[in-house]
Amino acid sequence: MEKKDILIVDDMEINRAILSQIFADRNKTLEAENGLEAIQILERQRNNIAAVLLDIVMPVMDGFQVMEKMAEMGLMDKIPVFLITANTSEESMSWGYQLGAMDIIEKPIVPYFVRRRVESVMELFSARERLSHVVELQGQKLRRQEQEIANLNYSIIESLSTAIEFRSGESGEHVKRIRHLTELLLDELRKTGKEEYDFSDREIQEISQASILHDVGKIAISDLILNKPGRLTSEEFETMKTHTIMGCQVLEQIPQHKNNRLYQYAYDICRHHHERWDGGGYPDGLKGSQITVWSQVVSVADVFDALTNKRVYKPAIPAAEALEMIFKGECGAFNPEVLDSLERVLNQQKV
Repeated sequence: MEKKDILIVDDMEINRAILSQIFADRNKTLEAENGLEAIQILERQRNNIAAVLLDIVMPVMDGFQVMEKMAEMGLMDKIPVFLITANTSEESMSWGYQLGAMDIIEKPIVPYFVRRRVESVMELFSARERLSHVVELQGQKLRRQEQEIANLNYSIIESLSTAIEFRSGESGEHVKRIRHLTELLLDELRKTGKEEYDFSDREIQEISQASILHDVGKIAISDLILNKPGRLTSEEFETMKTHTIMGCQVLEQIPQHKNNRLYQYAYDICRHHHERWDGGGYPDGLKGSQITVWSQVVSVADVFDALTNKRVYKPAIPAAEALEMIFKGECGAFNPEVLDSLERVLNQQKV
């Protein structure tokens, strides 16, 4: 059940009434006139509270002490706290953020802005909780299927990736194309004779097979975002970006395979196939050789395939035009040697 209650903590009754009125049409509000009352309410109703609006200067227990107690209770990363105070000194603001406040709103308040700021963060926390729940459900499902995936064989990996592709309106051919192009690029890089590209045939096979799991984290992304025909909002894009981390969390549900090399390739590719050569990617902002060669290769293969095939939000474009866009940096920065390999592969008409 989605959390709906907002806890308002202020020693002035008029302040509590004003804040309560702001959210009265959508949320149930709980009130406490000091920090100790707030903690007592949190102990009883922690699972129902979506946000805490907290004054700093109060009798019995002040706002900072409330946040310290919430941290001891393990609530600071589960319930967003907003400091609403007239005390906006640099020292107070710095300490508030250090304790984990999501935002500090200065009194006197402007109701519209308070509502927008609080509701935006509440929605983000709610979305994160839903994603975590989905990941947990998928983890439970994967553990129940432990015997089936004991050998982590190729057919099961491909079936999982294809199922995710169907959710995003694809036929399953995307992951097959990624696997094929990854194999071609790795083989082309190997021909350069450079030590960092000295892959064996088996390594190329394993990396290529692992590449089809690059978007497994999209299993945790809402269909409304995954299949949106238009441009994503900034908040939707931030949610979409979590598929890299969500994918790793799904893979972590099969710990018996962590020593398997294919698993290790898949985990790294899943997390880092959106990193960019100049550090402008996500989720870790890696750059240059900090990104493994296999993740560099899959990132190029993924972008090229996305450009040259129809998606729910865009038509397909010709391969030559896609190559030009990639070389111009319109899709982010990539390892020049991987791009040269892509060009050679295309010139050889292998794709």
